[in-house]
Amino acid sequence: MYDLEICLNDSPGALALLGTTLGVAGISVEGGGAWVTEGKGVAHFLFHDGAAARGALESAGIEVAACRRVLRLRLKQEVPGQLGLITGHLARANVNIAVLYSDHANHLILVVDDVERAEAVVADWMTSQRAETRRQD
Repeated sequence: MYDLEICLNDSPGALALLGTTLGVAGISVEGGGAWVTEGKGVAHFLFHDGAAARGALESAGIEVAACRRVLRLRLKQEVPGQLGLITGHLARANVNIAVLYSDHANHLILVVDDVERAEAVVADWMTSQRAETRRQD
């Protein structure tokens, strides 16, 4: 999965153009969000095919600042503190989180500076979580 960082005008219709462009191209948004900061619109949206989404948007004159592979995981939502645990593990591994949101299937999406290192940290963390669950059962 890929996160696109998209630059938008802070004006009516900017998101409509983005959505229409993707729809015409047959590209589905899998998660993300958009906001305005200091008069500039920024969106982070999740796609299966980042290159196709980028191509469609840029063909319509929409600026794509970055296309990055993401870390996608599911936390135990019923267990308080999960976000702090996983982000703490990533911090101790010196992985910086640039963007965090959830997708339509309730997965945590993280845009990080080192996806490979983050994947290794998450794999170790998930293994320890499974072992902890087995000990509790």
